[in-house]
Amino acid sequence: MNGTLSHSRWLPRRSFMKQMISTSAMARVAPGFLIAQGNATQPKVSRELFVKSPGKGAAVMAFAYYTRRKGLDLMSIEQRWSRSDTIDLAYYRYSNNNGRTWTEPERKITGERRPGGTWRLHPRGGYVDPRTGRFLEIWNEGILPNDDPLEGMRQWNVFYSVSENGGKTKSAVQQIIHEGKEFGPQHPLPGVYTGKNCVMIGDHACLPMTYKDGSILLPVQISPLAPDGRLANPGGGYTYLDVAVMHGRWQGAGLVWRMSEVVKGDPARSTRGMDEATIETLADGRLIMVMRGSNDKKHELPSYRWVSYSSDGGWKWTQPEAWTDSSGEAFYSPSACSQLLRHSSGKLYWLGNINKANPRGNRPRYPFYAGEVDRRSELLKRETRQVLVHMTRLFAFKDGWVGDAHLYRIAV
Repeated sequence: MNGTLSHSRWLPRRSFMKQMISTSAMARVAPGFLIAQGNATQPKVSRELFVKSPGKGAAVMAFAYYTRRKGLDLMSIEQRWSRSDTIDLAYYRYSNNNGRTWTEPERKITGERRPGGTWRLHPRGGYVDPRTGRFLEIWNEGILPNDDPLEGMRQWNVFYSVSENGGKTKSAVQQIIHEGKEFGPQHPLPGVYTGKNCVMIGDHACLPMTYKDGSILLPVQISPLAPDGRLANPGGGYTYLDVAVMHGRWQGAGLVWRMSEVVKGDPARSTRGMDEATIETLADGRLIMVMRGSNDKKHELPSYRWVSYSSDGGWKWTQPEAWTDSSGEAFYSPSACSQLLRHSSGKLYWLGNINKANPRGNRPRYPFYAGEVDRRSELLKRETRQVLVHMTRLFAFKDGWVGDAHLYRIAV
């Protein structure tokens, strides 16, 4: 793989941040990927290759993050997949000129045999705290006895490191463990016991944010336990999860963590519970949390995007309800991650899938929309749902996965 990419169209950071950027795993098929919905004011959307797949059988997902409060320093994480929910390898690259050029890729081991099974690491990205300038890198880690991805529901924990210099050097690895003497590596959070259930970061869209009091808020998901101590699955879907928010307060160069109350879905309405939460701040200071649900195994249920609110800084949350657009109508959305993105203009955007017909579990995960969230009404502005991108896709064929990573720019 060529470790240095050169793009003449990369912009200075100030202009670059005025566009919405997405790097996603896409197949090398279906080249027609933009639809203007017949609207002359459709924002311009462009696509370029970000990281090419090394060959058939390896799909690539790639992400890029700023590593400092100011300047042009970026870190890119490339992941290679050959099966669902498993990262075979990761490569890290760095840029000091806003992505115009990149360093040679540095291989990061994400799986190896260890006592007790196969150790797996799933990178979940980076975040710059605007208050301190510190760069956090976050990931899931666990030992899977038989290297079955579903075993992660009993084994995953969340780890992080802190950098004071934009990722050049990093602190010792730290596990996220709740404050208090009763908690430790095997019992990291209230209700979580490694080997019985887990806590994890849902996906790269589940990024931290800095609250107005300077604390770091990180959405996580927890596989709940039934009264008999086994994994609970009251909805009957593929898996079942609850959501919580970790509150980290700086103590020296490290973070002390406490967990919010657990946000639970209604298994009669979402068969896989709530997961892959994304959070942001509304105009009145409340927090909004948008979550993934599912109608897996019960396709007669409407598949929606789910929303909850907090008025006390993210400790207590309202019961999740189907999220609506500004017309008051709930919209169909598949079981997939989405992201709330605060733009440099101050606007809040939601990036995710909207379907015309009721999805069936995870499918279809297209088309992709970028819509503005009204920070006062907390609803998705219906008139902005015109920003529609038909992305090319990743395919999991029987004879191997297929997919390159592309970078999309949506002018706003």
